[in-house]
Amino acid sequence: MHTVLEDLLNLLKLERIEKNIFRGESRDIGSAQVFGGQVLGQALSAANHTVSGRRAHSLHAYFLRRGDMNAPIIYDVDRSRDGGSFSVRRVVAIQHGRPIFNLAASFQEPEEGLEHQVEMPVVDGPDGLQDLTEVAPEILQKLPEKMRRYLTVQRPFEFRPVEPANFLSAEPRAPLKSVWIKAVDQLPDEQALHQNLLAYVSDYELLGTSTLPHGLPFGQGRVMMASLDHALWFHREFRMDEWLLYAMDSPNSSGARGFSRGQFFTTEGRLIASTSQEGLVRVLPHTESDAKRSDPKTQR
Repeated sequence: MHTVLEDLLNLLKLERIEKNIFRGESRDIGSAQVFGGQVLGQALSAANHTVSGRRAHSLHAYFLRRGDMNAPIIYDVDRSRDGGSFSVRRVVAIQHGRPIFNLAASFQEPEEGLEHQVEMPVVDGPDGLQDLTEVAPEILQKLPEKMRRYLTVQRPFEFRPVEPANFLSAEPRAPLKSVWIKAVDQLPDEQALHQNLLAYVSDYELLGTSTLPHGLPFGQGRVMMASLDHALWFHREFRMDEWLLYAMDSPNSSGARGFSRGQFFTTEGRLIASTSQEGLVRVLPHTESDAKRSDPKTQR
């Protein structure tokens, strides 16, 4: 298995400390703090460790504080309910004695029922599209160091945007974005593992969709973004080592917050999951004096 993907699988396995308490480590993906998708995936993994014979069908989460990449994260699982068909788990992620993240997840025994779904958007397939990391060196040199690290770090997934990214002079456009996603190597068959990985990857690209109508100057390093909450629904079985289309849109931005939605489709057009997220979006001042007065490092 590809080394970076194997490392992610180990990251999501977690260390069991007690019956309902788990410990996880972090990896630097080029962001200033722990990647939100990592905490999502690990928290769902912790909940999955306490459920048998049932699969996650939904999760709802809040990001409370920035995660410290240099400290372990403790996941405390509360077995809230085990009913006839459904189980509910609450998970608190803790660092330095304080909660940084809360998650509630619901699990269901497999059951047959009514079926319908929306149609997959008509877009170009993944073949022939460039990976997100394939950025010309002359463009990379003009980007802030933080963005360069984010774009060039080795990833466990391929990301092939349908719409080409313009990092230097973004123009306002409709709040719509589609990205093909697939793990870089073959994965085991366990469906809970694929759900953990989808939770991890669902935090990529989503919030940025809410900035598209505004043509924000990402290449100038003046945009501050942070996930606030995240919801995810699993509809059907899927594999993360097969191409999935992540189709995203943003119906609203207001109050320094952006709201985005996403849907995951297989290449055959089957809707396998839906997600939504609200996040902080701030455009920082132009001048150094303005920056000092407004303090860009202020915590959300």
